[in-house]
Amino acid sequence: MFILRNRLLLSSFIIPAIALSPLTQASSTTEHSGEGTFYSYGGGGNCSFPTDDSILTTAINATDYNGSQACGGMILVTSTATGKSVKVRVDDQCPECSKGDLDLDQTAFAKIDDTSKGNIPITWHYIANNNAGDIKLYFKEGSSQWWTAVQVRDSRYRITKLEYRQSNTTTYTTLPRTTYNYFLASSGFGTGPYDFRITDSKGQSIEVYNIPLTVTTEIDTGKQLPKSS
Repeated sequence: MFILRNRLLLSSFIIPAIALSPLTQASSTTEHSGEGTFYSYGGGGNCSFPTDDSILTTAINATDYNGSQACGGMILVTSTATGKSVKVRVDDQCPECSKGDLDLDQTAFAKIDDTSKGNIPITWHYIANNNAGDIKLYFKEGSSQWWTAVQVRDSRYRITKLEYRQSNTTTYTTLPRTTYNYFLASSGFGTGPYDFRITDSKGQSIEVYNIPLTVTTEIDTGKQLPKSS
């Protein structure tokens, strides 16, 4: 009997920003194991990323989702039965999955095992997304100087921290992260432009400057996090 999970896409609900457990460098290289299943993913998952047919994706169990800190992470997942592997990006959460489980999009599942099985034993670990291009920033619909939510897209590694400041000032403010994968200032950033400091799961940071408050349009930062050994 195979399992095709049906899940509520939680990203349609506004959920307050929460304090999240910090990621460590060790968690980037740890080998995980669990059950692999599949579902029909049509975009709009809990990570709030746009649909991209060129990228294979997965939903991740709630424990490893960690309040959205897994979002955007690239994973190498292997069927222990066939030995075949596939690269997938975390785009969604699987609340009913146990720790270590992945709910792959159907195309990704089919690359490593027979979909008639439905659920398979897997191992997986995070890898660099070396095809990401430049990092993009995206201000959520409804953002203004009084309520501002911003998302980091196309990063080489998972993002663990985002700080902002008004351009031409000196002090950064750390932004809380929502479970739907936006960094939120409930009282807003004030008038722009802004500078951002972006930190990844390897502890690496980059700074980008003079970012305007342009809503619902991807802003290319022209920068990417460095490769880490």
